[in-house]
Amino acid sequence: MKLKMIIHDAEEGGCWAEVPAIPGCASEGDAFEELLQNLYEAIEGCLSADIKKPQVTGAERVLEIAI
Repeated sequence: MKLKMIIHDAEEGGCWAEVPAIPGCASEGDAFEELLQNLYEAIEGCLSADIKKPQVTGAERVLEIAI
């Protein structure tokens, strides 16, 4: 799997990055190498999160939209 990340310079030094394909997935580091290692861990954590599907009783309507 290949993911793109957006790297930003941090105002206080170092850098931080976000992964647009995984909302909320971001990390930081004092150096680029540290950022990469931290980002791998953040991606692993985001992808392994146990997300439960909502309970549907039949009275609701479930829609999926693309924006």
